[in-house]
Amino acid sequence: MAIPSLLCSLLIIIFTSQTKADVVYDEINLYHYVCDQDNNRGNYTTNSTYDKNLNTLLSTLTSNTEINYGFYNFSHGENSDKVYAIGLCRGDIMPNSCRSCLSSARTNLTRNCPNRKEAIFWSEDEKCMLRYSDRLILGVMEDVPMFSSKNENNSSDVDLSNEVVTTLLNNLTSRAVKGDSMIKYAAGSQPGPQYEVIYGLVQCTPDLSETDCNSCLVENLQQIPSCCNNKIGGRVVRPSCNMRFETSYLFYEPRASPPPPPSSPPPPATTNGTTLSQGKSNNGATIGIAVGVPIALVAMVFIFICIYLRIRKPKKTFEEIQEEEDDEEDKIESPEPLQLNFNTIRNATNDFSHSNQLGEGGFGVVYKGRLSNGQEIAVKRLSMSSGQGDSEFKNEVLLVAKLQHRNLVRLLGFSLEGRERVLVYEFVQNKSLDYFIFDRVKKAQLNWEMRYKIILGIARGILYLHEDSRLRIIHRDLKASNILLDEEMNPKISDFGMARLFGVDQTQENTKRIVGTYGYMAPEYAMHGQFSVKSDVFSFGILVLEIVSGSKNSGIRDEENTEYLSSFAWRNWKEGTATSIIDPTLNNDSRNEMLRCIHIGLLCVQENVASRPSMATVVVMLNSDSVTLPMPLEPAFHMDSRNLQDMKSWGHSSAQESVNGSSNTELYPR
Repeated sequence: MAIPSLLCSLLIIIFTSQTKADVVYDEINLYHYVCDQDNNRGNYTTNSTYDKNLNTLLSTLTSNTEINYGFYNFSHGENSDKVYAIGLCRGDIMPNSCRSCLSSARTNLTRNCPNRKEAIFWSEDEKCMLRYSDRLILGVMEDVPMFSSKNENNSSDVDLSNEVVTTLLNNLTSRAVKGDSMIKYAAGSQPGPQYEVIYGLVQCTPDLSETDCNSCLVENLQQIPSCCNNKIGGRVVRPSCNMRFETSYLFYEPRASPPPPPSSPPPPATTNGTTLSQGKSNNGATIGIAVGVPIALVAMVFIFICIYLRIRKPKKTFEEIQEEEDDEEDKIESPEPLQLNFNTIRNATNDFSHSNQLGEGGFGVVYKGRLSNGQEIAVKRLSMSSGQGDSEFKNEVLLVAKLQHRNLVRLLGFSLEGRERVLVYEFVQNKSLDYFIFDRVKKAQLNWEMRYKIILGIARGILYLHEDSRLRIIHRDLKASNILLDEEMNPKISDFGMARLFGVDQTQENTKRIVGTYGYMAPEYAMHGQFSVKSDVFSFGILVLEIVSGSKNSGIRDEENTEYLSSFAWRNWKEGTATSIIDPTLNNDSRNEMLRCIHIGLLCVQENVASRPSMATVVVMLNSDSVTLPMPLEPAFHMDSRNLQDMKSWGHSSAQESVNGSSNTELYPR
């Protein structure tokens, strides 16, 4: 079976190289698909309401003749049976070809991902993409799944080629992000080495904001060196954007972005108006047909053999792949592959030098370090008396190791030697949100566009924890000091030492150990030990109000009176003076958007748990101005350390006040 399979692969490569010049890729696939890679959306049963809604939705999408710009986004159904779908065609594909491609994608997707609630499909050459899910996917920038492939041929001038590719794709990115809600696409070319031409194409789903489209394409461009450097062609594809380049091969239709006109060949020599060598040309054509037809027939026979053998292959694409994915998840349960030598970390931080100290919290000190390969890291060295035991430590390692999202800080490793417990994270350049937002001078560096991006990024990170990760996770300590900012001011949620795992269908849990930071705690958690996803929603609401106002929730001074931010925002909202909440360092350009964020923040901090929106609803509210927001109710009372005696009367253990604004965590293991 292996020999015919190899023969098929070789044949496809030969056939492709004949029809597309020297485009020979390391992975030759007519299409690429992923069936719910995290395996957390579940399956649906045949003939169920979800199945009927999915079929209706995909049929509507692929038969719609009113859309002529190649972007389709629809939903159908209600509640847990609601289905969302997005179809995107490459910017140069004509409407009829687009619908034909999506129709074929529909057939392939439902065949290759049967009964899966979430799936995505890319056709040959990414001419179209089709995806569907039982969660909201419109307006959400998706990083994963991602795949890349390269042309196996090396460039004739590596340095010049890499420089031209980077410049070309950068320029195309700048053009594509300026697109509108119908198309975000750009294609073009630049001269390459030895009179060659390098063609490039970039595209985003047009439901993305300019910022998110740019972020997605920049992430793709950053993948080019690792996948396709020194090669004459390559591509990087994600659900929200794709990018490709080729040398001397025009892979898109020039009507969308015309390449430079080729130099005209010299006219044929003539004598008395008659073209010479006409008979020779006809003879050459006849010989070409005589040779080419048998070769084509042989190729077709081999292709049919390959298709037959692949159809007869054992059914591995579903059950076995599922088992392999489950095995991979099981492997994550063991943290040993992430374990680092303590001396390696000691050397990276210059023996935990005070000059490398980044901050200090309830659990210990965070240092900046540099590994021997030059990679910068952030090292969290837990203090001997931190109160975090081995179970809490392993909890953070196991939790964070499973989390992969652009708005969550990434765990690189850990060390557990003797009494030393150390966590190693990616280094995030711009410290934490509180370093900027609560400083009178530095807050001016955060204009409204940056603040809105931070709010939206935090919301997406929490939504991933609550609904889209392999696990349902309640963070329980969301606050400004736990939001790190990278070099582009993208937010990354950190500190999972007190996060709690929830079952898929679990909605609430009780604890006798109240942990976290006062001012961000939901009242039902602070007083009764009840926490849920809505506890994190409450903390997010406080964060939104802090970001818009530039003030801490711990108190706003008004002449001689002190008022907490949540009640201050509510009072001004109710009195029609909500603009008083806005940070005076912000200009008036986006005043309506600021007021909408205040509105959303107040909805999140309502005392009634059921009245608070879910994070999925919050993301929709932030992404769409057309969504009507309900009127908020009065927020919960502010919880701070002065309520400790009241809390003791409820019979709960009290959490100590944080050191330097960081929380002391006491995790109650499940």
